[in-house]
Amino acid sequence: MCCSIFRRLKIRSFASTKNLFTSRYFGHRYQRTRRDRKVNNIMDHCDGNCTECGAKDSCASQPIKKSKPNELSKIKRIIGVLSGKGGVGKSFVTSSIATYLSRRGLNVGILDADITGPSIPKAFGIKEKAYGEENYIFPAETIGGIKVISATMLLEKETDPILWRGVLVSNLVVQFFENVAWGELDVLLIDMPPGTGDVALTIFQSLPIDDLIVVTSPQDLVSLIVSKALNMAKMMNIRVLGVIENMSYLLCPKCKEKIFLFGKSSLEKFAKEMNFNILGRLPLDSKNSLLMDQGEIEKMNLEEMHDIINKIIGE
Repeated sequence: MCCSIFRRLKIRSFASTKNLFTSRYFGHRYQRTRRDRKVNNIMDHCDGNCTECGAKDSCASQPIKKSKPNELSKIKRIIGVLSGKGGVGKSFVTSSIATYLSRRGLNVGILDADITGPSIPKAFGIKEKAYGEENYIFPAETIGGIKVISATMLLEKETDPILWRGVLVSNLVVQFFENVAWGELDVLLIDMPPGTGDVALTIFQSLPIDDLIVVTSPQDLVSLIVSKALNMAKMMNIRVLGVIENMSYLLCPKCKEKIFLFGKSSLEKFAKEMNFNILGRLPLDSKNSLLMDQGEIEKMNLEEMHDIINKIIGE
């Protein structure tokens, strides 16, 4: 798993995809994906005799081995932050959790796994690029000491699109985990891509995620989408810490009354039906949204986050 790809890689839209397919690391994983499809075909005709089977070493019935961090990384806990769909403020919630965990004195890192729509670096005002030495990639560090790695840090321009197919996106996330020199972390947050597609599946299968937080919004349609996310976590045997409802209400600046712009939430009823915990509700707040746009999310002030953090760290 040579890290030299990161020293030379400057993503230039679709053109760089060809280079990645021929790289030693990504090429190997691409070939493995093709091989696994062949294994699945063999499984259709499996007689249960593994001793003479040419696919026994990569059989689809075998458990997938979890990736391990490198010797320069000691990570105590890994938490994935997932939303069943885009537009619910998942990256805002991830950034907020990281900020408040850091304020509690914890060493925190963020792996931005939303490769095609990364927003974590912008939230923290990170401009520097990723760089590597030997077999390691070194993350950027925010003003508050939060370590961050993101695909944006590989781009010549942050506005350049990343036109990659799912297998490349998945493999980059895995390499971020395996090759980044995180140092000692109390918590690594993984800002997952929205939805429950192949990239999310690869992350669940490949990375040793301890817990999952699901981010949602008050709309009725979200109950169906959250159900899919919760069921996916259950199928992958990953513990769900609970659900955070973002954009739950707007607090009137004059009378402090809660205004439910999307209608009153049915989260309590849904939580009883699906048997999950509600970690908390976050309001719409233009000040915090502006701080995120300005790259100053660590200056945020959100009282509701205190109870959420207490539940996450078990206090």
